[in-house]
Amino acid sequence: MRDVSELPGVGPQVAGRLKALGIVTEVDLLFHRPLRYEDRTRITPMNRVRPETRVQIEGRVMHQEVVQRRRRMLLVTLADDCGEITLRYFRFYPSQRRMFQVGNRIRCFGEVRFGPEGFEMAHPECRVIGTRSPEPLPEHLTPIYPITQGLARATLTRLIDEAVERVRQGQLALPDPLEGMEQAGTLAQAILTIHRPGPGEDLDALIDGHHPAVRRLATEELLAHHLALARLNRARERQRAPKLDSGETLRAGLLERVGFEPTGAQKRVSEEILVDLQRDRPMRRLLQGDVGSGKTLVAANALLAAAASGRQAAIVAPTEILAEQHFNTLSQWLEPLGLKLVWLAGKVKGKARRQALEALAGDANIAIGTHALFQAGVEFRDLALVVVDEQHRFGVHQRLALAAKGSSGDHIPHQLVMTATPIPRTLAMTAYAGLEVSVIDELPPGRKPVTTVAMSQGRREEVVERLRRALAEGRQAYWVCPLIEESDLLEARAAESTAEELAQALPGHAVGLIHGRMKPAEKQDVMTRFSAGEIDLLVATTVIEVGVDVPNASVMMIENAERLGLSQLHQLRGRVGRGSAQAACVLIYKPPLGETARARLEVMRETTDGFVIAEKDLELRGPGEVLGTRQTGMLRFRVADLGRDAGLLEPVKALAERLDRPGADIIIERWIGEAEQFVDV
Repeated sequence: MRDVSELPGVGPQVAGRLKALGIVTEVDLLFHRPLRYEDRTRITPMNRVRPETRVQIEGRVMHQEVVQRRRRMLLVTLADDCGEITLRYFRFYPSQRRMFQVGNRIRCFGEVRFGPEGFEMAHPECRVIGTRSPEPLPEHLTPIYPITQGLARATLTRLIDEAVERVRQGQLALPDPLEGMEQAGTLAQAILTIHRPGPGEDLDALIDGHHPAVRRLATEELLAHHLALARLNRARERQRAPKLDSGETLRAGLLERVGFEPTGAQKRVSEEILVDLQRDRPMRRLLQGDVGSGKTLVAANALLAAAASGRQAAIVAPTEILAEQHFNTLSQWLEPLGLKLVWLAGKVKGKARRQALEALAGDANIAIGTHALFQAGVEFRDLALVVVDEQHRFGVHQRLALAAKGSSGDHIPHQLVMTATPIPRTLAMTAYAGLEVSVIDELPPGRKPVTTVAMSQGRREEVVERLRRALAEGRQAYWVCPLIEESDLLEARAAESTAEELAQALPGHAVGLIHGRMKPAEKQDVMTRFSAGEIDLLVATTVIEVGVDVPNASVMMIENAERLGLSQLHQLRGRVGRGSAQAACVLIYKPPLGETARARLEVMRETTDGFVIAEKDLELRGPGEVLGTRQTGMLRFRVADLGRDAGLLEPVKALAERLDRPGADIIIERWIGEAEQFVDV
């Protein structure tokens, strides 16, 4: 397979943009599915156009002029034998004015609307057509592909079209181990249908993935996943990990320190993990637990097993705020038991960093930190257990790098990955096929469900008054805004302006501000003051989504809630309700609501069960969005959709049993390539 950098017209910059889309080889271009299709196979007479339709027209330029109204614009009159249409450009260049010389024959594609001049198109795609002979129309629909910033759509379309043409002509070989085994036709036929559908194809089925051509590609991709996991499982049979002690004495001491009885679910999950750690096979376990279910205590029990065995453990979190919170909590619990904990994050510099590195290479029992633990130069004496919190926030390479610090030959550390974002069971079975799954499905006793209401922005004064009463009772609150500063593109209130507004509306109450652009030390200072009760109201972006634990904070206001996904809304709501007071969450939305946004807010009002919310999130958004774009330990699916294509999983298993080794190698290489080593890491 040729690397895209070897293709004509692809330099380092374009290759980098393509890689951001998951396109590394020429064959990857073939698996980049269109978002939609446009019908450029025909010319629509100008007297047949209708508003709010996208059509292709052709005619001669009758007139052009630059006018100055509220803004400067270029107006072009285009006419055919049946009528005329105005082309309107708010941004234009000298080359466009030359293209629209009077008398030139122009072909345009765009959306028709009814404007001041009658029917018009704003910024249509146009090109000059030769006058000597009619220019042929395409025989197939035109695909429109998803792109990334800095990559021109025309460049991507050209590269894909050239690759598809080489397939059509037989110049790009696609060995097809499933030929004759799959009823949906050959791989080459499926690729041609997806990228060059005829006018009679079922476009809805192509776009939503139910077309036989899409299912043919999805089948092969799921098969590649299945085969790679089977291969990985065989390799694991050779891997070993240190058998760890139960740490019974230390665990008893921990229970005395925490001062509360673990829930039945916490006890069950801790036992599942302990059984894994006492084997010489590496543990690979996913711990799912809803917000506030007590995953930290379960993780602490696992850390103690490593410490009791004279070995080391590390727990890593995606943000310094969450990592430092883990360090503070675990220090209070574990240092009185005689254990040495080390803190390492990006802000740990100079002498403190040198001392931390010396301790990790020496007598430290437990390391707690951020991605700084992955970095070169960080060496462990004997790393036996790696715990990754909010694991979907880390790239696969990062998790590999930390695990490698405790690896030697076939010996690797045990791995526990945790998430407070529940994954629907149907999704977890495939997405995490290489991991055992433990679920904390019980909240601590006495935890009151958070009362949730949705209110329009038109009732803002009422919302502020509700907040004023809560603060007057001595409670603390969050006010979350999706943006940091004002934007013309997104009609959302910024955290900065909201903080100023609320400070004026709530005299006598301390208002703090935290967002992602602040320096880590500034963010930590704000969170420390909020935790200490010095700040009554914390205005924040979604940087506080994960891990912040302030028991006295019992009110959560979420601005522009219609812009956020269910999982994110649930995570934010989970920041309150951790104390004894009845907590409330107000979802502030801007009407009118779309159907999906309305459904999300309704779910939030009806339930606080994270697993119910996860299932609904899967239904509304699909697995790609639920799992996130930074891979969650699964392969990166390009065509397959685990929710839509669940019915293909059993047939895929049957195909795997019929496929020989050379055929399996072809399919794995085609769909996964070097990424095979990252499956379920």
